[in-house]
Amino acid sequence: MRVAAGCALLLHGVAALTSGVAPAPVALHIACAAMGVLLALGLWTPAVGALAAIDSALHGFFSPADAGFYVLLATLCAALALLGPGAWSVDAHLFGWRRVEIRNGNAHGSRREPRPK
Repeated sequence: MRVAAGCALLLHGVAALTSGVAPAPVALHIACAAMGVLLALGLWTPAVGALAAIDSALHGFFSPADAGFYVLLATLCAALALLGPGAWSVDAHLFGWRRVEIRNGNAHGSRREPRPK
């Protein structure tokens, strides 16, 4: 999921830069391509995912012809920001992989299921 979103952002940034855009949004397209590389590698995934979600949502707002693609990309980047990079990423290699343990909901913290009454 992280690699797909990163490659989509990278290809979008490179395609926009090679199409000859005006000088003002060049920095935005370079930032989009850089966010794609960082997401694909899994470096600073929560922060970059949140920024990429905002960037994709703004692109979708300002180009309604491709709004479906950008909404999907914004949703994917927001999910990456919330889920984190995963086990095979630069973040996991540098800082260790974080796992979320979900408890079964009983008050004592045991893993045993309650007996039926």
